[in-house]
Amino acid sequence: MTRLRAALDPKSVAIIGASENPNKVGGRPVHYLDKFGFRGKIFPINPSRPEVQGHKCYKSLADLPEAPEMVIVAVAGDNAIGAVEDCAAHGVKVAVVMASGFGEVDAVAGKAKERRMVEAAHKTGMRIVGPNSQGLANFGTGAIASFSTMFMDMERGEGHVAMLSQSGALSTVPVGFLRQRGIGTRHTHATGNDADITVGELAVAVAEDPEVKLLLLYLESIPDKKYLEELAAVALDRDLPIIALKSGRSEAGRQAAQSHTGALANEDRVVDAFFEHHGIWRAPDMRGLVEATELYLKGWKPKGRRLVAISNSGAVCVMTADAATNVGMPMAKLADETDRKLKGILPSFATTTNPIDLTAALLSNSRLFGDILPVIAEDPAADAFLIGVPVAGPGYDVEAFARDAAAFGRQTGKPLVIAATQRSVAEQFSAEGCTVFPTETEAVTALHQFLAHRELMARTLQRRATRSAAGGAAMSATATTMLNEADSLALLAARGIPVVPHRLCRSRAEAIAAFEAIGGPVVVKGCSADIAHKSELGLVKLGVKTREEAGDIYAQMEDIIRKHGARFDGVIIAAMAGGRREIMIGAHRDAVFGPVVAVGDGGKYVEIFRDTALLLPPFSTDDARQALGRLRIAPLFEGVRGEPPMDVDALCDAVVKIGGLMLDPAAKVVSLDLNPVLLDSAGKGCVVVDAVVFQG
Repeated sequence: MTRLRAALDPKSVAIIGASENPNKVGGRPVHYLDKFGFRGKIFPINPSRPEVQGHKCYKSLADLPEAPEMVIVAVAGDNAIGAVEDCAAHGVKVAVVMASGFGEVDAVAGKAKERRMVEAAHKTGMRIVGPNSQGLANFGTGAIASFSTMFMDMERGEGHVAMLSQSGALSTVPVGFLRQRGIGTRHTHATGNDADITVGELAVAVAEDPEVKLLLLYLESIPDKKYLEELAAVALDRDLPIIALKSGRSEAGRQAAQSHTGALANEDRVVDAFFEHHGIWRAPDMRGLVEATELYLKGWKPKGRRLVAISNSGAVCVMTADAATNVGMPMAKLADETDRKLKGILPSFATTTNPIDLTAALLSNSRLFGDILPVIAEDPAADAFLIGVPVAGPGYDVEAFARDAAAFGRQTGKPLVIAATQRSVAEQFSAEGCTVFPTETEAVTALHQFLAHRELMARTLQRRATRSAAGGAAMSATATTMLNEADSLALLAARGIPVVPHRLCRSRAEAIAAFEAIGGPVVVKGCSADIAHKSELGLVKLGVKTREEAGDIYAQMEDIIRKHGARFDGVIIAAMAGGRREIMIGAHRDAVFGPVVAVGDGGKYVEIFRDTALLLPPFSTDDARQALGRLRIAPLFEGVRGEPPMDVDALCDAVVKIGGLMLDPAAKVVSLDLNPVLLDSAGKGCVVVDAVVFQG
């Protein structure tokens, strides 16, 4: 753990503003360092006290016998600025600034104060956590530089989960949830305003801790993707899952984040695409951040996500199937041999197809679980299992059920979850090491997250070689220039992207000749690098059937363009392309995340229906196909009401090539809008009909 070692495992810690009272901000860290077994030196600093909580107290940093590696700045307001400057002057490596009242409350003056602290620190190589930080806590080393109240009733033992947050409360609330389930936490860090050390940079250092098996993030802003990309790469190398809760999905949430940590809002759908591209699972809420934790810590290596459900309740079987369907988890079809063996064990009124309903027969024969589970374990179609025991009491050998279930889980090595509402039943299964949820819906939801996340990580690993090869240089922020449509289509055609047959004409005679060469009917469009939306100005005419009409329209469009004071680049004569669905492909450069490609339903209502999916290049055709599968119009691609399927392969190929174009710095493409792209039946391809490209 070399990066930011002094933040996670300092050899000495000083506390400026140390207090004798462990319930004050300056007293908590002193108390916690002792309580959690910190092995380094502790230097309280308070000019009014000779001793703090049994430790010799010093008047200032200058009075210490040595320069501490870490200093906790627990003084308020502008006093914190002077304290940070003093730390830098005395050779401190890391300062944890707990004071608030900076960028989170004043985006101008507050941020200026933050910059002053950071500049002072960097002059001597010191780093800063905060300001507005609740602090850092590494239970593996006992370095608890935090004032969190939650740690007051925690014991020494640490676990294998790391929680990092820009918010103080949200660095510890998940810890409370996990403690309720008996799961320990090794790290919990709150970076506050991220003026210097960001939550992403600190997370990279934490991810290098071999004892961390699951990393949780709470983010209110992503001002820079650099460290999150590095974090994802380190985590994939270690097979370390990352779950992120990014708030600010709504406009109200973004406004709240702005006032909370001085965060800058990120466009939410781009955040989704970024996380997916890097194998990070995005949790929808706090429960989704922590609910599946125990599954991640089991060490399972799942091969698929086909589910087998077993219960003594027909209702639980039905609701499990419903819950699995809702999250897209298929119910496994058991082999005929499995069905035959089950019929030989279960009574005739039990259900042997998946879900397997044991009925009330379990009450009269407590061996049923032990008899059928080994049979099911042998079925190759089963990837994961759910056992539901909604009701059990006197007459049920719950201890045997739990013992048999645990043995079954060990035998298969496959994910197994238990749904048990009664506490007495749940405790029996938990005692045997099983993962228990109150309801089948919660169990299926957590299982789906775990399995889908492992699949996402596997896909991301497969894509990494492509990403390394493609690279893609960052483009500087320069003025952009819009290409006219003819130049835009030419740029696409040069990349192998199919465009509509067309000619750019600069005279009436050329327009007539183009009509004759292409063959009517044709489309006639005015062409100007100053006009992006032509339809509103009457610069698009469809179904032009004669050469004379083409010539007349040429003259009309030249007149319209010149009257608007725009450059006249000519008139495009294009073939009337065929297709069954109008698709849009767009791309732009996000200020934080870089190139982003959008694909979805197109046409003139694209802004109304907003049925699009986002991808971050480089991505594969499989990635593009998965993105298309998330669209509301996805069922149409397969063919409905007797229609043949559409040429999704051709569309995916075009989308991948757009991704490559956006990664090529030589192309200088800042954004593009291809709408419509006409998609035809399978084997007949797709074609770009209209294009606007901006270069920078």
